Amino acid sequence: MTLSSSRNVKIATFLNIGFTIVELIGGALTNSLAILTDGLHDLGDSLVLISSWTIEDASHRKPDWERTFGYRRLSLLAAFLNAVILLGGSVVIMVQVVGRLIDPQPVNALGTVWLAIIGISANAVGSFLLGRGKGLNEKVLSWHLLEDVLGWVGILIAGIAMHFTGFYRLDPLITIGFTIFVLWGVWRNSRKLINVFLEGAQSEKPLPIIVKEIESIKGVKDVYDVHLWSLDGGRNLFSMKALIDKNKNHEIIHKAVKKILSKYYIDHSTIELEEEKTHAGEEPEQDFLKT
Repeated sequence: MTLSSSRNVKIATFLNIGFTIVELIGGALTNSLAILTDGLHDLGDSLVLISSWTIEDASHRKPDWERTFGYRRLSLLAAFLNAVILLGGSVVIMVQVVGRLIDPQPVNALGTVWLAIIGISANAVGSFLLGRGKGLNEKVLSWHLLEDVLGWVGILIAGIAMHFTGFYRLDPLITIGFTIFVLWGVWRNSRKLINVFLEGAQSEKPLPIIVKEIESIKGVKDVYDVHLWSLDGGRNLFSMKALIDKNKNHEIIHKAVKKILSKYYIDHSTIELEEEKTHAGEEPEQDFLKT
């Protein structure tokens, strides 16, 4: 996580707050449920972005005696709040849609089109800025705003169609499609978030391949007590022990392991090299290393 992360979140926050106000007013004036509910949805987004902004700033604090890894994991809390707000907002939207499907209401379609154009522009800028970040919180926020971009594209198409056909049921129908897409995004990002909470290895960091490459180093007889995890979805940590041949140069093997890890963007590692393998007082055998 870098200082640019905090700057990107701040810019996205201001964009989202400003456009939320436009949405709420525009949704009421056009009588569009899709725009009004998206405005309420973005109001929740704005609150989460503000908390993300605060948490991102706090996460840059340096490590101390109490938290030796620093405060990077604070960004996971912001990512969790994002997921909760998205889920809650989606439920509210679906409840409101039912009434409009039964009794469709006239919509100012031309006003909807103009609001959609503004919405696509504002959210696209925010998504692009956050998409350049490496932290999980930024990625979740970027996906969040991208969902809004695609949702506004749908609203734009629906607005044009309603303007020429007068088929106002398109308003709640496009809202349903947008909500399903949001829920799919929540599910996808929540799985990644839970994996980080459980200190799991990221899918793009293939642990079996990493272990096999280390075992192929000349002089390495066995690799065990292996752990790979992420602090925040961006910074990866690795620890291991290796049994090596006697009289082998520890420094050469250590550098070879570091070189392998650098290929997978693992920037923090603890490597123990032993000439005699002992298990006294250690964790149970990791059977998955033998599969």
